[in-house]
Amino acid sequence: MSRILVFGAGGRAGRAAAEEARRRGHEVTAAVRDPSKYADLDAIAADVTDREAVALLAAEHDAVVAAVYDPAPGFFPRAGRALAEGVGTTRLIWVGLASILATDNGTLLMDSPGYPREYREFFAAHQAAADQLAASSADWVSITPSGDFDHENPARTGSYRFAPGNSASRISYADLAIALLDEIDRPKHHGVLLGVES
Repeated sequence: MSRILVFGAGGRAGRAAAEEARRRGHEVTAAVRDPSKYADLDAIAADVTDREAVALLAAEHDAVVAAVYDPAPGFFPRAGRALAEGVGTTRLIWVGLASILATDNGTLLMDSPGYPREYREFFAAHQAAADQLAASSADWVSITPSGDFDHENPARTGSYRFAPGNSASRISYADLAIALLDEIDRPKHHGVLLGVES
């Protein structure tokens, strides 16, 4: 059994990760900004952009899952920096963004023909966070849907496969969580951006 800290445990990806971890018998610490908003969670208050807070919590756990979201400018670079500098030797699984994945021809998904351009600032913020991780000595991997989450078929199929960025690709939150926990239970990838699909 491992002790796993989940930042963003109130969101759909974070909840799925926490549920999968508990299913496997791990001890989970659910971390959110405001526990009063999540009465159904036994959560603690934690700021993923606070390096010292990250360091204190990470030191008490075997792995950290960061499934966080905030549209505020600068949030993702700050979170990436705090995690990169704060996790120490604790394994970090970052739930990234498909837009910054390479497609099968090597082009970033966000640079593909027809891909929406109005969210470039948001994509760039995720890229900045990934750059923070890449420049660090942390043991990290970024795992994200290769395209998007499957909101029409949200069931847990129990399987996934790695795939390049593809806007048509889909995966459920539950199956993404399997990929996240596999990288905690049996680490195979380090310092890379990975896409997964059903």
